[in-house]
Amino acid sequence: MDVLSDLLHRARARNALVRQLIQRPPWSLAFTDPPPLTVVTTLVGHASVRIDDAGTAPVRLTAGDIALITGPGSYTIADDPCTPPQAVIHGRRKYWVDGVAETPDMQRNLAPRTYGDGRPGATIMLRGAYDVHGAVSDRLLGMLPPLAVVPAGPATRAALDLLATEATHDEPGQDAVLGRLLDLVLVQALRSWCAGAQTAPAWYQALSDPAIGEAVRLLHEDPARRWTVAELATRVGMSRAAFAARFTALVGEPPLTYLTGWRMSVAADLLRDTETTVAAVAHEVGYEDPFAFSVAFKRIRGVSPSTWRRQAH
Repeated sequence: MDVLSDLLHRARARNALVRQLIQRPPWSLAFTDPPPLTVVTTLVGHASVRIDDAGTAPVRLTAGDIALITGPGSYTIADDPCTPPQAVIHGRRKYWVDGVAETPDMQRNLAPRTYGDGRPGATIMLRGAYDVHGAVSDRLLGMLPPLAVVPAGPATRAALDLLATEATHDEPGQDAVLGRLLDLVLVQALRSWCAGAQTAPAWYQALSDPAIGEAVRLLHEDPARRWTVAELATRVGMSRAAFAARFTALVGEPPLTYLTGWRMSVAADLLRDTETTVAAVAHEVGYEDPFAFSVAFKRIRGVSPSTWRRQAH
């Protein structure tokens, strides 16, 4: 499994919620308790996205643009930055703002997962919300700023068209189909954003290097293996010294330091999500000695494995 796929899988980017809005201006929705990761796109018309309290200017989305929004900060989506919120979305519930005259068109159910008035001239938007959690998800979310905008392009447009079509269906297995299509949109958007971003993580940029990218993949694929720099170098066809220098230059840290950080991310999620003993977790991430594991975990996470588990629960 490649590294990005591994992160998405381990971060549990699932339980996706997909909704479509078809609404004529003026409209504005404030999301005050957003999930860790949201995908917003405009299919027809335009919209404004603003991260509240961030002190940054709103971003305009035109047809086919995709916004990737990472929590926990609240945000507002509107037809125009000046349009005051008509409703607040908290969790999965909608609350109308005091003083707003609610009309039937505002929450009319036009089709499965589709709301609005559906009249000519309306903006058509899709919003997909992801439930991701854990230490591994921090690496995934760390790839992005609070708001990353991916301009419309052929690859993302094809995926969006499929998602928009399926969002209005209600057939057996629909949730599974929508989840996989939203995954496709997310991966295409992450690829596009990282390809053009100056702030993409060093480890992601290193994946484009054949040797170092393969080494990172090997570390993710089998973190419990007792890797040495010499073995990694041999596996990717480089001398030990040249490999170590190149890995450190591209990834930003030495190979075994990167491995330790990855092991501790995996271990943190195992400690939180399972009842596996500390000794068993240590073994699963490559430590035969639970004490050595505890020392490494505390150095990276700041607390012992037992304390981490207790605080997580």
